[in-house]
Amino acid sequence: MRARPWNPQRWRSRFFTIWGGQVFSLLGSGLVQFALVWWLTKTTESGSVLTTATIAAVLPGVILGPFIGTLIDRFSRRRVMIIADSAIALSTAVLAVLFTFDVIELWHVYAVILARSVGEAFHFPAMQASTALMVPERHYARVAAINQSLRGLTRIAGPLLGALLLEFLPLHGIIAIDVVTAAIAVIPLLLIAIPNPEPAAGPRPSYMRDLAEGFRFVLSWPGLLGVVIIAALLNFVLAPAGSLLPLLIRTHFGGEAIQFAGVQAAMGIGLVVGGLLMTAWGGFKRRMATALLGIVGIGAAAILLGFTPASFFSLALGATLLMGIMQPIANGSLMAALQASTPPDLQGRLFSLVGSAAGAMMPIGLALAGPLSDRFGANVWFVIGGVAAIALGGLAFFIPSILNLEAQGAELAAAREAANGESDSEGVPAPAKS
Repeated sequence: MRARPWNPQRWRSRFFTIWGGQVFSLLGSGLVQFALVWWLTKTTESGSVLTTATIAAVLPGVILGPFIGTLIDRFSRRRVMIIADSAIALSTAVLAVLFTFDVIELWHVYAVILARSVGEAFHFPAMQASTALMVPERHYARVAAINQSLRGLTRIAGPLLGALLLEFLPLHGIIAIDVVTAAIAVIPLLLIAIPNPEPAAGPRPSYMRDLAEGFRFVLSWPGLLGVVIIAALLNFVLAPAGSLLPLLIRTHFGGEAIQFAGVQAAMGIGLVVGGLLMTAWGGFKRRMATALLGIVGIGAAAILLGFTPASFFSLALGATLLMGIMQPIANGSLMAALQASTPPDLQGRLFSLVGSAAGAMMPIGLALAGPLSDRFGANVWFVIGGVAAIALGGLAFFIPSILNLEAQGAELAAAREAANGESDSEGVPAPAKS
């Protein structure tokens, strides 16, 4: 079946058709994630088990990220997403079979989480890099905010639906739903072509030269290096808190699946509210100032959650809601800043490199958080992570290279185009091929 060529004049209908397929995929993934995390929490009540599962989820992006980005920039991003989504569905189907025949072992769950993470390591940067070619630049921040709202909706529906389904379906039945939703996500990609960036004039450089160019571009961007360092430190202290959230609900608040679903839903509502706020507002003129404000807000919410008494669960819901609101403000603004100031043919490499570097410290933090949370309680990590977020976000306001990240990126891109003898263009670049 030949895909329909991309038409920039009809970008809304075609982009949001692909986007709609992702809604189903994210919802299915949310169901599987909720069911597996709660199964691990209830079965083991171990912070070490939860952090090990999270390490399995983040390692592929950290290790493979730099190499994946170069591949994405060299090949059809549409095909990359089709293969990645299909591989994720296949690994999920294997897990469903293991649960069906009651032969599941803990290492099976780790292995499937690892396999799904490899697929996601390809899919996420491919989709983010493609967005810059499908959407006009003036809509980057709003589309990024809409994406955050989408994730919020799935965070609302996924856990609540997951908690409900756990009462009526066996675990393998819930997991099998994700296979169907992944197929729904692939269908629009089969029908609609996604534009690829214009190839550079002359013979195509080798893979290693493309890889080296991505590293040089990132290393020559002082503001981006500062953002990566801050993100790595935040992931070191704050990411473990997120992985320990179900344990906090189970052991500190004495909750069950429905309480965990309520906290997840509160986070999702916050993501929707924050996304709508960013869609209407658009943020400050300096997108990085908006992102840093969001980071400080996330830190304040994490501290509040960490200090919430066990008898005051409603306050925990409020703190989680606030944390959700701040995420689109931070993540959406940063994503829009990078998309607006990075050449389209470099975005696959940039997003993968940044994701890999920012997540490099996360496994270390998780490895420490598991045993220490088993000894001192999960809530201590929320306080530590919150204090770090406020400190790092506040400090970055006084670092000019971070605040001026977009201007620096635009200068680097212009210098690169001049060196390559290419002319500047506005709006959505015309695709060379589909």
